[in-house]
Amino acid sequence: MTEKQQSKIYKVGTLTYTFGGIVVLFFWLLWGDFAWALKDRGIGNVATIIVRSFGISDLWYSLFIVSYPAFTNIFLVPIISFKSDRYRSKLGRRIPFLLFTTPFVALGVIGIGVSPVLGRWLHELIPALSLHAACLTVFAIAWISLDFGTTLSGALAGALYNDVVPAELIGRFYALFRAISLVAGIVFNYFLIGKVEHYGMWICIGIGVLYGAGLLSMCLMVKEGEYPPVEETPGGKSSGPFDSIVIYFRECFSHPYYIWVFFGSIIGALSASPVNIYTVFYTQDVGLSLDGMGKMLALTYIISFTLCYFLGSLADRFHPIRMMIASLFLYAVVMFFGCALAVDRVSFAVFLVLHGVLSGTYFTLSASYPMRLFPRERFATLSSGSGMLSAIVSVLSAPIFGAILQILFENGVPIHYRYTFLMGGIIALLAIGILLVVYRGFKRYGGDEGYVAPQV
Repeated sequence: MTEKQQSKIYKVGTLTYTFGGIVVLFFWLLWGDFAWALKDRGIGNVATIIVRSFGISDLWYSLFIVSYPAFTNIFLVPIISFKSDRYRSKLGRRIPFLLFTTPFVALGVIGIGVSPVLGRWLHELIPALSLHAACLTVFAIAWISLDFGTTLSGALAGALYNDVVPAELIGRFYALFRAISLVAGIVFNYFLIGKVEHYGMWICIGIGVLYGAGLLSMCLMVKEGEYPPVEETPGGKSSGPFDSIVIYFRECFSHPYYIWVFFGSIIGALSASPVNIYTVFYTQDVGLSLDGMGKMLALTYIISFTLCYFLGSLADRFHPIRMMIASLFLYAVVMFFGCALAVDRVSFAVFLVLHGVLSGTYFTLSASYPMRLFPRERFATLSSGSGMLSAIVSVLSAPIFGAILQILFENGVPIHYRYTFLMGGIIALLAIGILLVVYRGFKRYGGDEGYVAPQV
């Protein structure tokens, strides 16, 4: 870092940073991200292993673990995002909501870990309730709490970053953001996932406590700037519930270009879902141990970690849209080969790593996609519109994945989980078609030389 770069002043809104200020800002944001990522990278597989021990089927698993959280996103994300864009307080417009959600997530994670213990107590208290039903009841309560907090905080974390990180650093910030997330994935999958069956409760307790401490300290140490007054509705009257709904839907869905932008990222991200949802089941089906799966995932994250900054630079230089299209094409080709070849534990391990690296490449390249295309003043609202559509797609797609796999299983198709690769490849090709339409719109609104996001 040269003396000139160290003396540079960075600005975003009313916030002004020196180089030292940027370092401090990045530290607290990335510390909070590490706590979030450890929860995000770990708790899904832990919850899957725990709930699988209660005897849940593929279809019910997809409905409860995947579709239910997506269903709640449809309602919660738009409300919190719309309110946050228009909220004003001494702590800002994002941090108060993040503080509110933190206990729900932390307690939900801990509750998942202790669900077998509390389930046994509930069964003893109500003998008419079977042991599995009692454990599932406790698990469900914890999962609902976790989902509520994760849905709300996930909707606002990106909006907070967009409010406090200078635009010229956003690509590099998200590269570091992705790197920290991968470090969390490496730590969890290399050291912990193989121990979940014996120490799942203590792992959940540790992750829950770390999440609470990490998010709380981030919220207290990061400062938001000042925002312009909230715009009044036409006629100068405060908006009621119905007016807010009309305004929200008009801002999110009245411009066809943004609808294409939404689906470009939604379908691209969905391409990784079939494999991700059923990784644990696929692992068990081919006879790979959970510890072996964890080692493969750790290898995936190590490779992705080495690529992070390079990929972030490519997204800054060539634009996320172009790089997303290229990564999805490569992903689709590899997934088609995976469906044909991943029929034993060795070949599955190889294609699991390839899937993880290539889907991770897509997520790194697409991280700054909404920041590059949405207007800053309505970022959270538009992001929530994308989140709402994403939730609807997840609600509809997860049961379809589960039903297809259930049919394949019932018809005796060997290694039926390998068709998750085929599903992912087909979805990736669909996403490429949508992103080509987005790219045409991007060029129409100024392209690389002078893109101006259309107003809503």
